[in-house]
Amino acid sequence: MVREDDTTFKRDMLKTVPSLRAFAVSLCGHQDLADDLVQDTIMKAWAKQESFAEGTNIKAWLFTILRNEFYSQMRKSGREIQDSDNVFTERLSTHPAQYGAMDLRDFRKALNKLPDDQREAIILVGASGFSYEEAAAICECAIGTIKSRIARARGKLQELLDIQGEIDFGPDSNSAAVVSSAFVTRPA
Repeated sequence: MVREDDTTFKRDMLKTVPSLRAFAVSLCGHQDLADDLVQDTIMKAWAKQESFAEGTNIKAWLFTILRNEFYSQMRKSGREIQDSDNVFTERLSTHPAQYGAMDLRDFRKALNKLPDDQREAIILVGASGFSYEEAAAICECAIGTIKSRIARARGKLQELLDIQGEIDFGPDSNSAAVVSSAFVTRPA
């Protein structure tokens, strides 16, 4: 017989899977590895659900498990080939056909150049929607440390992406002119 609190725990845990997956992809950079990491996280959480304090933030608890599992796996994988510069990965990919895809690729490269602690902080707060307090709890550090990491990460991303202002977003002026001229109606 299934207890009601098991059902509630399961429902709440499964609601976080998309966020867990996004965080896992940002940590390991590969969707298949991220799926495995999320599965390991869910399995560990289910096995240790009695250690979850009811009424607290299950999402933060799961993110902490995922983060700890990721770092445990990284320590164990010392004999694997590292592709931190994406040398092998870039050979397997094709160049994107749209500006958004190219911008995203540039952003991912820049994000991967950030130190691990800064990347982790900016993803937790900026992409995963955690508050500074929740991110600090997940990373087991002070709130001020999280804020500092995020500020340094934002500055470094602007530098790496050579962003000076709003004009740096979207297509360049030549490309924009070509696209906009295609939609100008000409007299018949």
